[in-house]
Amino acid sequence: MDTFVVLILVSVITAYLIWFKSFIRPLRGPRVWPLVGSLPGLIDNGNRMHEWIAENLRSCGGTYQTCICAVPFLARKQGLVTVTCDPKNLEHILKVRFDNYPKGPTWQAVFHDLLGEGIFNSDGNTWLFQRKTAALEFTTRTLRQAMGRWVNRAIRMRFVPFLKTAQLEAKPVDLQDLLLRLTFDNICGLTFGGDPQTLSHGLPENGFATAFDQATEATLQRFILPKFIWQLRKWFGLGMEITLRDSVDHVDNYLADIISTRKLELTSQQTSVQHDDLLSRFMRKKECYSDKFLQEVILNFILAGRDTSSVALSWFFWLVSINPRVEEKILIEICTILKETRGDDVNLWIADPLEFEEVDRLIYLKAALSETLRLYPSVPEDSKHVVADDVLPDGTFVPAGSAVTYSIYSTGRMKFIWGEDCLEFRPERWLSLDGTKMEWQDPFKFVSFNAGPRICLGKDLAYLQMKSIAAAVLLRHRLNVTRGHKVEQKMSLTLFMKNGLVMDVNPRDLSSIAAKINKKVTTTAE
Repeated sequence: MDTFVVLILVSVITAYLIWFKSFIRPLRGPRVWPLVGSLPGLIDNGNRMHEWIAENLRSCGGTYQTCICAVPFLARKQGLVTVTCDPKNLEHILKVRFDNYPKGPTWQAVFHDLLGEGIFNSDGNTWLFQRKTAALEFTTRTLRQAMGRWVNRAIRMRFVPFLKTAQLEAKPVDLQDLLLRLTFDNICGLTFGGDPQTLSHGLPENGFATAFDQATEATLQRFILPKFIWQLRKWFGLGMEITLRDSVDHVDNYLADIISTRKLELTSQQTSVQHDDLLSRFMRKKECYSDKFLQEVILNFILAGRDTSSVALSWFFWLVSINPRVEEKILIEICTILKETRGDDVNLWIADPLEFEEVDRLIYLKAALSETLRLYPSVPEDSKHVVADDVLPDGTFVPAGSAVTYSIYSTGRMKFIWGEDCLEFRPERWLSLDGTKMEWQDPFKFVSFNAGPRICLGKDLAYLQMKSIAAAVLLRHRLNVTRGHKVEQKMSLTLFMKNGLVMDVNPRDLSSIAAKINKKVTTTAE
């Protein structure tokens, strides 16, 4: 009996090793161990995941395949992950074979409790209907003007006074936290016309904002665990699943009240309030949308519009603070425009936030923000599910049921895509030779706003908000990272700074900038 058991074990081990050698060993990428696959490497590089992925992609020419679970019958599909940053592959995945690469069941299951079947968590006809409906609104100039009003209101009444107080009291601020609050207030205003006032005196806690943050954090934790584990925890009400359930209930109740109140306001002839938010626009349409649909619209757009812009601005202010050449060029551009629109008095330049038309002319600032997103994309990695067997343009075979991850972070850091200076912060790469307009870039080299049919509808709104905030801050203050504060990435689906962004707020003297502008004008006239 003992001999028989030994023979069975030897046979199983031999068969496994033969399979491992034939299927796993040919994979290019990080080392794959028997049974546990590439998990040891993932765990060992957990605090520098995006750089680790970029290093693997550099060594493999832009694409590699790895196996999360090196077990026969599972490895070919559920365990196999193809990772790429090759623009040709990205175009194939995001555009050419779009229908073959949906978000897929894993992603949808993770986010379903929070986002339902909203536009950012759906595929097929459900996604297409919402996309077409929302696209009609996002192309209107009035929505951009509404965003401009909300942003300027928050800048003038809250953000500028807060930074001014910090400057006078010589107190450092966590700029990432302030930006998260500012963009949350703005996106809530634009989406459903409400103001949570999270960026108010004393930085108060807001029940809706807190519940939304907790629900998002609990949802992201599901990605760390195998599906059956978090589903068991949900079934038995354990750990973060309790937080997720309670937080989602709070968010649902809050938005249900918003929707019911807005319906009464829009149908009542007595109210004089003119609502131009996204929720009201959907409600005014001839189609009769359910409350559940409207709620999912609100949540999906808040999730997309809040963290991404604030995170991008955090990295922008850090990069500008360590690149004084770029900072000066941004200031010269802003002040040159303000000199034309507001005259020579420097005090008038900072009297009010920039108007919509002034913001629209800031080309170099837009280039600097784009360069920030190239190096530090708000969403560093994204994944797709493979519906049917396919071959990527570089020859990589991807089987049905497997996953494809495209590394947005790595795409901006590859020499074969952006040149030898790919790691430098150089906004000029985005401009025409005369520097007067943005130069067209291959949309699959720069996928920070996604690309193809799912390209971000709010891209123009995001630039409007970021440019307005950046200009307001830089005109009034010099920001420097507080001594001893360490800037590093947080390993999350969104590229937050792990320890926030603690900065000293110093006064800005625009006299030298004004002098350079006047000298340039005089020289040109001569």
